[in-house]
Amino acid sequence: MQRFMMKSKIHRAIVTESNLNYQGSITIDKNLMELANILPNEKVQVLNINNGARFDTYAIEGERGSGTICINGAAARLCQIADIIIIISYAIMEDEEAKNYKPKVIFVDENNKPVNM
Repeated sequence: MQRFMMKSKIHRAIVTESNLNYQGSITIDKNLMELANILPNEKVQVLNINNGARFDTYAIEGERGSGTICINGAAARLCQIADIIIIISYAIMEDEEAKNYKPKVIFVDENNKPVNM
């Protein structure tokens, strides 16, 4: 059996930008992507704590250390600057691997800098 499991998440990130006219995706500080083991173009789920919106998109790298979290394209209608979001990546795992897997959880401060690592 295979299971669809949470691989990692960036918890309570702050939206720093919104770009309705971009083709799509979410731009994430490269440092945060590496810490959360999210690759460029990987599918992610975004949960907006402020309004309850949930959507899937793909990640693109932002400038390392910038703290950038930019919602692009149509999804920009679902988040505003300063909204608090959770970004989740998933992986398909065999049953035994899933039972022992520990997802990476990256907590960030108000500037989207990692804390409690």
